[in-house]
Amino acid sequence: MTKAQQGNAPVMMVVGGDLFLNGQRVKELCARACKANPDCEFLELNGATCDSYTFEEAVSPSLLSDRSVIRMEDMQLADEALGDALIAYCKEAVKNPQGSSIVICRHDGSNRARRLLDQLARAGAVKEQVPDLKKFEARVNFVYSQFEQRGRRVEPRAAQRLVDVLGERTPELASMCSQLCNDFDQNPLTLDIVNSYLTDNPAVSGFVVADLALSGHGARAVVALRSSIGQGNDPISLIGVLALKLRVLGKQAAIQAGAITTAEAKSAYWQLRDARRQLRGWSSQGLADCIEALAAADEECKTNGGDPEYALERAVELIASRGRARV
Repeated sequence: MTKAQQGNAPVMMVVGGDLFLNGQRVKELCARACKANPDCEFLELNGATCDSYTFEEAVSPSLLSDRSVIRMEDMQLADEALGDALIAYCKEAVKNPQGSSIVICRHDGSNRARRLLDQLARAGAVKEQVPDLKKFEARVNFVYSQFEQRGRRVEPRAAQRLVDVLGERTPELASMCSQLCNDFDQNPLTLDIVNSYLTDNPAVSGFVVADLALSGHGARAVVALRSSIGQGNDPISLIGVLALKLRVLGKQAAIQAGAITTAEAKSAYWQLRDARRQLRGWSSQGLADCIEALAAADEECKTNGGDPEYALERAVELIASRGRARV
């Protein structure tokens, strides 16, 4: 969508993608439309509850204003009558966009009301497809963009760690980027800052422990593990991160053995790159023993028997020794 289109389109449709990004984009368009048209009344409608009469009343002149900026949520739930009213309005409004109300619709990207989207596009509405952020690299790029918007930079590994920890929770990811920019002046933000800032997060603690163990620093890894558990983090969460690291290590070993391709591994390129470096000195048996040790620690965490923390410490020590010592 070009700036010219945004400024002249009386009907805009924000479709699919990541729900947080979708909502943020709708807010941006509404704010922009209201700022550009301060005489307009701002109204909110919902496709699930709005009927054609309510819509037609909203886009028509009122006692408060001749024009309106209308935000319509859940466009995919619009019934046939409302859809027809939207199409009819769009056809007329594109003839005089400057004198018409502005309608900004939010669609969740599902197959519902897809025909309505196509019909509105043919009638002159502007459609914007929102990125889905499903791929790891797309989420890392999102982190970069959050820092860039604030005139800041972040180290690649720090951005990757944020995505590792917060995963697909885009609102939390955006909030964390904002908080880091507010709390630290360093530019770029480093991995150490991110790790120290999120030290009470079990996922971050797990990655710190895993990095130390895979680097061969067994004693430091155990100290970090005890510190994390002492802060109240669940050993199961830490086991999950350690298991994730070992799975990527196993995938890289399979790639080097020719058993699978890089594409079949379905891991981020940087994860496989790090695993390739960390794989030196490992044997298949050593990797299998470490996976078994983690599985045993996981079982003890989920039952009443044994000492789960002790079992986890032994697993961490085994990983640090590349599986050469028996737990």
